Amino acid sequence: MDRLRLAALDQDDLQVLSAYCQDAVLKLGSCLYDPRRRQFVVEMNRFAWEAAQPRPRLAFWRRPHYERRRSLLHFDRVNAVSRFHLDAALPEQVLALLAIRFTETQAPSGTVELVFAGGSGIRLDVECIEAQLSDLGAAWSTDARPDHDRPPTIG
Repeated sequence: MDRLRLAALDQDDLQVLSAYCQDAVLKLGSCLYDPRRRQFVVEMNRFAWEAAQPRPRLAFWRRPHYERRRSLLHFDRVNAVSRFHLDAALPEQVLALLAIRFTETQAPSGTVELVFAGGSGIRLDVECIEAQLSDLGAAWSTDARPDHDRPPTIG
């Protein structure tokens, strides 16, 4: 298995990271902010879109191959973190990550939004974009392929 290791230093890079993180599942309690280090870290089970192999058209008896991978996403140079429609008292709450977005305020500063299914989200006020996504090594097969037909929004 090839472990994914990506870095994002600008908005284009962050869009690539977002595509790889789309449909990751995680628990709210796995989102940790260390204000002293100015770092926000998320452990997630990432759906490996890059490894997805659909069922061959004429082989209806074969199951498609999908997998999830244990991954770590972290942002540096984070000044503040806020949550929307999430209850910090429910750390076991399961979230489905739909997208990661960036809105520039005063270049290179801005806001990174982690958008979750159901209209919830986490906003990071950042000095600049500095993020990394790394697979931790654990991977497993799954029969379920994420499917959604509406663009994500934060309410």
